[in-house]
Amino acid sequence: MVSNLRLRETRTPALSPEEVQAMDRFWAAAVKRQPALFDGPAVACLSVDAGPDGHLDLAWARISYRYRALRQVSGASWRPASLFVTVLQPVSGGGLIVGRGSATTAHPGRWALPGGSVEPPGTGGLLDAGALRFHAVRELAEEVGVAVRPDAVAGWGVTRGEHGNIGIHFIAPPLASEAVFTHHRGLVEAERGRGAAPELDRLAVVRCERDVAALGDTADFLAPAVARYAHGERGCF
Repeated sequence: MVSNLRLRETRTPALSPEEVQAMDRFWAAAVKRQPALFDGPAVACLSVDAGPDGHLDLAWARISYRYRALRQVSGASWRPASLFVTVLQPVSGGGLIVGRGSATTAHPGRWALPGGSVEPPGTGGLLDAGALRFHAVRELAEEVGVAVRPDAVAGWGVTRGEHGNIGIHFIAPPLASEAVFTHHRGLVEAERGRGAAPELDRLAVVRCERDVAALGDTADFLAPAVARYAHGERGCF
């Protein structure tokens, strides 16, 4: 189990002109398929080292979303691994809240825990465990409508998935499921009232891997995380 997380910024790997051109082509094609995509700031995980003392050292670099198109470039010298955060939101009676990505998201129809990609800090800012915690609760508020103080969530675990993506997961205090769904309905109505689409168009409660399988398309980390939670375990690297 990870007991301490240490993050270190490093340089973004250099790309050849050919790689840049190929990346841009794939990105343009992705935007054509999904016009809501934007080339915003993001964080790539370059390396992760787990020590025997429970420390996890993570090296990261600044990128934009288009860099992920390198995963489709044959022979690319580098395929970025994403760094993202989620919040496990337990509900009274058991289970966790999961949400389905709306049509405007990068993964429409995919179910996952509330969360999102980590953004790099601004000038003079620091990316550390505290910043990740703040980012996680902001995602919970923006996607579900539940407001939680950063100091109210605890580190729960770390997962590694497709493309080497690293997920840093936090757990929030339990809430009544009715309250969570009410918050989300209010958020959806407010978003649609201003002509925008919610990030999560549906919520559900899952208690076990069987519940996750019944959802259909899910993030690769979801079933293992739910299974560990159901068995009272912390996530592991």
